[in-house]
This record gives sequence, C-alpha cells and structure tokens, in this order.
Amino acid sequence: MSTLSYAKGRVDTPLLDTTIGEALRLAASRWPEGLALASRHQGLRYTWAELDAAVDRIAAGLLRLGVGAGDRVGIWAPNCAEWTLIQFATARIGAILVTINPAYRVNEVEYALNKVGCSVLVTAVRFKTSDYLAMLREIGPERLLLLKATVTIGPDAHEGFLPWSALDVPADPAAISAAGASLSADDAINIQFTSGTTGFPKGATLTHRNILNNGYFTGKTIALTEADRICIPVPLYHCFGMVLGNMAALTSGAAMVYPGEAFDPATVLEAVAAEGCTALYGVPTMFIAVLGRPELEATDVSTLRTGIMAGSPCPVTVMRQVIDRLGMREVTIGYGMTETSPLTTQTAVDDPLEERVGTVGRVHPHAEAKIVGPDGQTLPIGEQGEYCSRGYAVMLGYWDDPAKTAEAIDAEGWMHSGDLATMDAAGYVRITGRIKDMIIRGGENIYPREIEEFLLTHPHVTDAQVFGVSDEKYGEEVCAWVIARAGTQLEPEHVLDHCRGRIAHYKIPRYVRVVESFAMTVTGKAQKFEMRRMMEAELGIAGK
Repeated sequence: MSTLSYAKGRVDTPLLDTTIGEALRLAASRWPEGLALASRHQGLRYTWAELDAAVDRIAAGLLRLGVGAGDRVGIWAPNCAEWTLIQFATARIGAILVTINPAYRVNEVEYALNKVGCSVLVTAVRFKTSDYLAMLREIGPERLLLLKATVTIGPDAHEGFLPWSALDVPADPAAISAAGASLSADDAINIQFTSGTTGFPKGATLTHRNILNNGYFTGKTIALTEADRICIPVPLYHCFGMVLGNMAALTSGAAMVYPGEAFDPATVLEAVAAEGCTALYGVPTMFIAVLGRPELEATDVSTLRTGIMAGSPCPVTVMRQVIDRLGMREVTIGYGMTETSPLTTQTAVDDPLEERVGTVGRVHPHAEAKIVGPDGQTLPIGEQGEYCSRGYAVMLGYWDDPAKTAEAIDAEGWMHSGDLATMDAAGYVRITGRIKDMIIRGGENIYPREIEEFLLTHPHVTDAQVFGVSDEKYGEEVCAWVIARAGTQLEPEHVLDHCRGRIAHYKIPRYVRVVESFAMTVTGKAQKFEMRRMMEAELGIAGK
C-alpha cells in the first residue's frame, strides 16, 4: 500500500469517444419520447427527439450566418431553453461556445468578446438590472471588430440586432451532416472565463471529450437514468449547470429541469414538486435558502434522492438537513475547477456522512490526483500541500495564452489547482485552504487582483487591496481597503459608485475602508491575512 498522497480513478468503464452532437443523436434514438428539457419559467418542454430536431434547426441558422467549425459563438443569457439549444447546436457544427456570465457589465463583456474573437453573440434582451442591448450599444461595433452578428433571444425584433427567428430556420440535413463529418472528440468546443490573480479573466478551453465525459461520470456517480429528473437552479454559464447538469442528462437520459432564470428557493421547491425531481444541484447557500423556506414542510419533495453540492464547504448541520428534510439521502459533494471540466473528485452516494461532509470524495474515473509540496514532490499521506490532477478532464489550455497555460499545467500534464489539500490512506481528499487569495462568495470564485486593478481606475485611488472576510450567508464577502490620492477627498460611497454598473454585482465590495496604509511585511508585501483579521475584529464577525 502506497504511503504517498496519490490516487488513480477506476478505468473499468471506458471513456466516451464521441462528439456532443453525436451524443444527442444517440439520446434521441434511445429515449425519443422521454422528457429531455423542461424550462418552467418559459413554459417550454422538449422530448429528446424534439430537442434533437430543434438543435438541427438552430444549427442550420448558425451555418446560414456563416458560422463554421472553430468559430466562436458567445451566449450571454440567464438559464433558458435557448441557452441549451445554442450549446448543443454549436457543438453539432463544431463551433466553440463562449459562455459569458449574465452578471458581466460593459468592461467585462467587451474584454471577453474581443479576447476570443466572437463572430456571433446570442444574447438575452435584459436580466435583472442588466440591459444587455444598451450595454452592447454603448460598446459599439467599432470596439467589437470581429463580431459580425448579434442575435436576441425572444420573439421581438430590436433595431441593430437579429431576432431569434433568424436562427430558428428549417433544418438542412446535408449541410449539418457535412459540418459534423470532420469533427473529433478532441476538438475545442467551449471557452469558459475564469479570472486569475494576475488580472484579466482567462479563457479555459474545453473539448467534447472533456465535458461530455465529466457529465457522464458525474451522472454515473449519482446513478442517473432516464427515470431521473434533475432540478438545475445553478447557472448554465458555469460548468456546474452546463456540464454536471446538461451533459449528465444527455449521457443518462435524465431530464433537465430549469426552475427559473436564476436561483430562487421558492421556484426550486415548486419545480421539485411539480416535476417530481429526483436530483437537486446547488452550492451550500442555495440549499440553506431552500431549507429556510416556510412552505418546505407543506411541499412534496418525496421524489428527491440525490444531487450534487459543490462550490464551497458544506457545514455538517446543513448536510444533515438536506438528507433529513429534503430526503436527499444520496447527495454527494464534488470538487474541481473550470480548468478540469470541472469535477476531479466526488463523494459516493453510499459514503458515510462524515466523509460526505469532511471531504470532497475520491478521485473520479480516468483521473489521477496527488498532493505535492513546494518542490513538486508528492507528499506522504496526510501531509498538506497543493492539490493537482491529471487525465482526460484537464483543459486544452487558456485561449491564446500559452504562458498562463504553462504556469497551470506542468510538463507531465498535471493541472495545479492552487488549493491546499490532504489525502488520507483511503484516497479521500480534504481541501484545507488556498494558496491563492481567491474569495469564494456563495460558490462564485472572485479574484482580488481583478477587482484591485479596476479600483485603481478611480482617479482618487492610489492603491487598493481586496480580500475576503467571513460571512454567515455567503461564506465570504468582498472587502476592499483603498488609499486615497494625496490632496483628494475619498469616501467609501465614491468607491462603490465607481463599481456599480461597471463590474459584476458579486465582485462589488460589501465593505470598503479608506485607509492611510496597509498591513505590510518588512519587505513591503501586503499582508492580506492580517488585514482580514483586523477587519473581522472591527466587524465583530468570526474568522474562518
């Protein structure tokens, strides 16, 4: 028995060697009348045969717009049926889907579209406080030189934009077949933006093989079949929704159920009861919100048996309530990152409660995991070091950024997570901290450097440090300390006004302090852990 922190997943079930378009054809032939998708807030329902046919129509529309294999197509919208149609249609013709966070504002969406060279953007008209069309008009075509067409979701026409009907055209079987003939499972099919500690977001580039298999093995871990219905309140722009939700359904025949555009605990309960959902996904804060709804006791959730909780650590009290009050006796915990499609470890449905709460499970099939020290050597069992993973799930790399790719993936193919972890003798992994100073707010990864660079665009800010402080509801909240430029008057509200409408709402600091100096080391390096301690003491909140 090895004494080192290394584990390899099972390989008795082979990897799927197919494209997403082929997988959808197979699903339509295996379960033609089975429910594939229910978008409850839209009143839309598709069987697998109907979904396959609808995807062919949208694929024909994309081809008519001149989209071909390798071209980038952006999707900027909350959860809806059209999001999934675009996901499958781009895959069917070999285009690369670029998933854009619905909370993005002008600066962020302009950067994302230009970074990867999107030629077509499919967008919602608006979502919550975001007027997407107004933002795109503000950017203007002269700043989006590679964007040839923008299509709006919905029945209405909007000046300067193509209507959804421009995509929903009669299928062209010959053209679609020709487009799919040259595709490979190893082709890039998705770019997801993940921020970095060194500034601008990076585009993690994923293949058919990456995400189709990750969904497949995630679904097998929670024993999904065509009899299951997955309630998916997590966002589709993130791997949690589009891979662990949509790809797991595609490869198992389970139904995708979208309760609403975005998470709302009341609509989640309504969806579970009305659709007879057997699985529910969410980050811990979502489950806490569902458990807190007064109508829970009167809602029939008896069909629930399993699900996935990921994004941040789950308190044991919450896990017990999820099992006892929601009946999710087979709920699992998953861990991973966008760059690994996302999951590389997951608890099993029959793992003891203490393992499902205290660990993130064991390594997935066809994946390897190890814990390494600063010198890159694999550490003995139980010692803390950096979690690394290798296998089919590791991304191709960051789009057009070979230097950052080389920093993340070493010469032997190991993806370095930046997370601190331990591994026990049975192979269970515990995440113990973060090498990077990333903030996790309600399951959303927030990278301080990106916010710091934005704050420095305020004319009265000469320096900024951003860090997380403990928060009962979200796990962590964003805090910013800023130093004012000499001779200027700067108030916290000025900083917040600078952020509103220009960066995503979840990145806007909850707490802002204007200070004369930062906590520093003798060598002049900012001590964020010390600033966090001081801030939590001032706020009277318990540190993590």
